[in-house]
Formats: sequence, structure tokens, C-alpha cells
Amino acid sequence: MRLANEVALITGGSSGVGRSIVERFVAEGAKVAVLGRSADSLRQLEQEYGENVIGMVGDVRQLSDLKSAVNQCVERFGKIDTLIANAGIWDYNMSLVDLPEDKMDQAFDEMFHVNVKGYLLAAKACLPQIAATRGNMIFTVSNAGFYTSGGGPLYTSTKHGVVGLVRQLAYELAPYIRVNGIAIGGALTNLRGPASLEMENRSLTSMYNEWYKDVDLEPGKENVESAAPIGRILCGEDYAGAYVFFASRNDNIPATGEVLNFDGGWGIRGLRKKTGSQGLLEKLKIRD
Repeated sequence: MRLANEVALITGGSSGVGRSIVERFVAEGAKVAVLGRSADSLRQLEQEYGENVIGMVGDVRQLSDLKSAVNQCVERFGKIDTLIANAGIWDYNMSLVDLPEDKMDQAFDEMFHVNVKGYLLAAKACLPQIAATRGNMIFTVSNAGFYTSGGGPLYTSTKHGVVGLVRQLAYELAPYIRVNGIAIGGALTNLRGPASLEMENRSLTSMYNEWYKDVDLEPGKENVESAAPIGRILCGEDYAGAYVFFASRNDNIPATGEVLNFDGGWGIRGLRKKTGSQGLLEKLKIRD
């Protein structure tokens, strides 16, 4: 087991990719503290994994919640070796032209507070403990941190921001703490959107057909599988091994300040359309 006697704190670990990371870390011998929003989901994790997992309800936008999670983790397991900042929301590819003017401020703040500030606060809260163990931080990025069309302007800019955060913190914290990112692609999860855009109850899984409605293929599951270069839909467990690799003290000694593109090949799909502006002039009521 590559993570025997290691302790990880994972934000957004009660569902989706985060839950798969928890499951894989426990299988690799780690103890895991999970910060999430759903008390029921956290309770299920504790029941399933017993003394190996502690669940804590909290909001990654609140430093006090993150510091409380750190304290509970250390009280239970004695230390923290790895922080995985994973909690995030998605804008469901909402373009600039479709963003409601009266909701832009709230949507911007919500997206950046969860996707960027949540990572920064988690790093701040864990800093003394991870420095003491000479541990590491891993941030979930996205293919949207490198490519267009993985989200709208709000989501894409947050993930580019996370790439910069990884590199800056790696510089500031070396040689005591390694900081890396994993740029995952789409997955069958219940990833939600910002409440400010009334997307908090939307499920990513239900959106796959909408994503690929411009692809000249039959609708349905095959639509997604044909669009993905690796030929199948990805799930959370497909990504979890990369987090084990970056957390491992034996496998990943050289890497810090790196972001692994681990997205199923979305970045090499090739261009599917000339621009993303279809319908722009009509929405702006401009005659061509």
C-alpha cells in the first residue's frame, strides 16, 4: 500500500471524484478526513470506512470551517500529510452573452470563492501541519485550466487561476511542501453549478447529451463515447490513481509546481467548430 500511515484532508470528498479519491486513499492505506456540505453523505462514508475516515460538515469559503476541519483531523489522526483541495462548482458552459447582467456580480463571486478562494483558504489552514510533515498539496484543476470550451468564462478563468495558484505556492513553499495539480476531464458525477445562476440542482451527468448536441452522431451514451478520444465515459475512480501518485512519498519525489493533464485526451480532440459564437448576433439583436 503506497499511502500506509499517511493522513489526507480532502475537501469536496463526499461525492463525485472526491469520494472516489477517498475510497482509493483508504485502499492504499491512508487515513482520510473529509470536508463536505452533505451531512448524510459524510455519515455514509464514516459508516462504510469506520475508523479510517472522519467526515466534517463545512463550507470551503469559510476559513473558520477549514481550520476546524484541520483541528479535527489532527485530533483524530495526529497529523496531515496531504491536502487535496477538490471542492468546486461548474458554470455549465454559460457564455458571456447568456450571463444575466443582474446576476454577474453574484455569479463571479460564488465561482471564484468556491473554486479559487476555497483552495487558497484550505492551503492556509493546513500550512503548519503539512510543513511539519514535509507533505504535499494537490489541487483539482480541469482541462478548462488549459483549453477553451471546458466551461464558460467564469469557470474557465477560475481554473486558469488555480494553475497559477499551484505554481506560486510551489515556489513559496519549496522545499518543505510539494504543490501540484491534476487537470481532470469530464466524468459521470453530480457536479453542481452556482446557486446564483440557479444551477445548484443541476447534475453534470444529465448534461452529457447537451454537451455534444453539435456532434453529428446519434444522441445517447454512444455520443459521448465517440467524442472522447479514449473511447469511453470516465468516472471518478478513473482519476483517483493520479492523486495517489502525487501524494506518494516514493513515487513522486521530483514533482512540484506541475499540473498533470489527465483528462481522457480532451485536449487533442481537434476543433469541432470555427468559433463558439453560434447565435451571438441573434442574441444581441444585431443584423448580420
